[in-house]
Amino acid sequence: MTGAADLLRELVAIESVNPGLVTGGAGEAEVARFVADWCRLAGLEVEVEEAAPGRPNVVATARGSGGGAVLLLNAHTDTVGLGGPRGSTEPVVENGRLYGRGAYDMKGALAAAMLATARAAQGGLRGDVVLTAVADEELASVGTEAIVAGRHADAAIVCEPTEERVCVAHKGFVAFELETRGRAAHGSRPDLGVDAIARMGGVLVALEQLDVELRSRDAHPLLGTGSIHASLIEGGQEYSSYPERCLLRGERRTLPGESPDRVEAELERLLGGVEGSARPVFARQPFEVAEDEAVVQVVRRHAGGEGVAGVPFWADSALLSDAGIPTVLFGPRGEGAHASEEWVELASVERCSQVYLAAAAELCG
Repeated sequence: MTGAADLLRELVAIESVNPGLVTGGAGEAEVARFVADWCRLAGLEVEVEEAAPGRPNVVATARGSGGGAVLLLNAHTDTVGLGGPRGSTEPVVENGRLYGRGAYDMKGALAAAMLATARAAQGGLRGDVVLTAVADEELASVGTEAIVAGRHADAAIVCEPTEERVCVAHKGFVAFELETRGRAAHGSRPDLGVDAIARMGGVLVALEQLDVELRSRDAHPLLGTGSIHASLIEGGQEYSSYPERCLLRGERRTLPGESPDRVEAELERLLGGVEGSARPVFARQPFEVAEDEAVVQVVRRHAGGEGVAGVPFWADSALLSDAGIPTVLFGPRGEGAHASEEWVELASVERCSQVYLAAAAELCG
């Protein structure tokens, strides 16, 4: 069977930039074909399912003898855009690290999950171990949405990189738009024109004050506090005209217990009576799982670390948890997610694979 380093080299060498993020990105089709072919050769039952046109998921199952629990290992196949020489599709191994786009986020973990699933097929388990190599996690998560719509499992490990920490919580987010409206007029007619961009100034001040307030509240023990920031702003059409609209796009990071409805009310207050509108455009729920869940306890036992942790980023774990599947995050050590240089520690990839397999042996029996 291919070793972790060789398997990861092949995965990184396949460009799988999410085309929703980067125009011309190759998407997941080629890497999905590779994963499917590798899993078939490893003796796994393989299904390839389109989560969206041209955006395939691979579902590879180590079928048990029957009567045991089903464990799902979830890893995404898409990446963000390419970076510099050590964030490209040319894998480089140096000092125990493999460099390249996706090595850390998250083809290293995908390789670990593939190896663990293949080894589970030889382990005489009663339950099934199911690898879901999913599309589109970096944007809209249509891959995992498709998985939870048609499948269920008794437990799941989302293999995102966590520095080998057992992670039981992460933040959610709400992407939003705030618009202020004015009145278009010639720049020489202040008696007619109303400046929508100037009106947005007060909204930005209120947004900054809200961020200060959010970060002064009691912190979640694993995640810290919520936050809000401005991301993009646009308005106006030329020097000599009063702008009739100004549009601000931003993001509110949320904690467990903070609902999209609560965020929408916060956004309305930011306008402060100024003519305009506030609208959430996309939201993902925060994630938190009880520490006494079996999957958490089992992964902790085999990972050998102390305690549990949280991660600030959003992951597909929230979708699996919302579908009623007890879920934990655990993945390898490395650095450079979405950065120009990206690497994963090869020994950590192998250790994670061993933890996934040991957890499967205990949970699936």
